[in-house]
Amino acid sequence: MGQPIVVDNRVGATGLIAMELVAKAPADGYTVIVFNVGHMMSAHLARKVAFNPVKDFAPVSLMANGTSMLGVHPSLPVKNLREFVAHAKAHPGKLSYASGGVGGIQHLATELLKREAGIDIVHVPYKGSGPGTLALISGQVQVFLTNALALIPMTKSGKVTGLAVTGNKRMNAAPDIPTFAEAGYPSVDIDLWQGMFAPAGTPPAVIDKLSKAIAAKLRTPDVARVLEAQGAEPAGSTPAEFGRFVQKERERWLKVVRDAKITAE
Repeated sequence: MGQPIVVDNRVGATGLIAMELVAKAPADGYTVIVFNVGHMMSAHLARKVAFNPVKDFAPVSLMANGTSMLGVHPSLPVKNLREFVAHAKAHPGKLSYASGGVGGIQHLATELLKREAGIDIVHVPYKGSGPGTLALISGQVQVFLTNALALIPMTKSGKVTGLAVTGNKRMNAAPDIPTFAEAGYPSVDIDLWQGMFAPAGTPPAVIDKLSKAIAAKLRTPDVARVLEAQGAEPAGSTPAEFGRFVQKERERWLKVVRDAKITAE
């Protein structure tokens, strides 16, 4: 872009603090935000937010798609997804799963799995993915569906049993773990997408320039290698394509919220 770019990691409230900052920023293209499906749904579920998660943001580009993994504590007598589902059905309400917070992607994804598999496991929200991973390793919970990169080292050391990964192909970093589709649950299809948004009202020409710059950079081998090392695949899209994608994602996960009767904290 010919400009210095400052990355401002505004933590807190599952991304809502950062989203509010950008929603209220000047609509000139100099302040943008990268967030994911979990942040978007947290904004929809929050009881009080000072912005509109639909009207206050203009889609710029889909940037990357990541992979999730279903991991269980090795104390469970299961080696694959079908055995896990059978075990959960035989012990309804006895198993617990971690998430990084109510309404986040781990919460919604596991509720989707519960619905599709017809199982009853108990939600235990933590303040972030890190504590959720530690809870799984320590046996405080028995199940965690989260970013695959967080669990792969644990599966290799035997601290976690990996049962399935999302996406349409196996991960190079974990080739022995099947996809949900291979394991018999193709409807458990979860995109850990990351995308860029600008404040609503940003001129279309500015958004188009940002989108084209992102798409061009994502096609370069060095960026593709970095993303692959992080368990993600480069995407890239036009603003219109990304807008349609986000709308479908919003409708899909709001249905999961309604079916699971999830309410804000």
